[in-house]
Amino acid sequence: MTAVNDTVADFECPVTPNDVFKLSDLRGKRLVLYFYPKDNTPGCTTEGQAFRDHYEQFQALNTEILGCSRDGLKAHENFRKKYEFPFHLLSDKEETVCQLFDVIREKKMYGKTYLGVDRSTFLIDEQGVLRQEWRSVKVKGHVEEVLEAVKAL
Repeated sequence: MTAVNDTVADFECPVTPNDVFKLSDLRGKRLVLYFYPKDNTPGCTTEGQAFRDHYEQFQALNTEILGCSRDGLKAHENFRKKYEFPFHLLSDKEETVCQLFDVIREKKMYGKTYLGVDRSTFLIDEQGVLRQEWRSVKVKGHVEEVLEAVKAL
């Protein structure tokens, strides 16, 4: 697990449209990495749209945005196109990145318990150091809070 002020271990993961993302390729840029449970669900759509709507502001601050869930690349690409997300989505079917950031949690729905992605966001600086984390995120106002944290770096 990665803790605040630790250097994030380099990782590789499939990324839209059909490529491989490597964290070390972003050295020199900041990264907002947000984890969400599932493509095309209400909260995940709203969160993605908020990052989309603030994307240019993040870019102006030398910051890239990546979303990550356990959905496959095809589902991710359809989700991106449908909502016109200018950023890419990581497909973490093997939960490698999810485990690195410790975002798999026990959840309950309709009386059943299962393991799922806890909506979380991580801010990584230009040297690959984790500077801030948000866990069990509520979507409303979250992206604006992340943007303010990026400005404060």
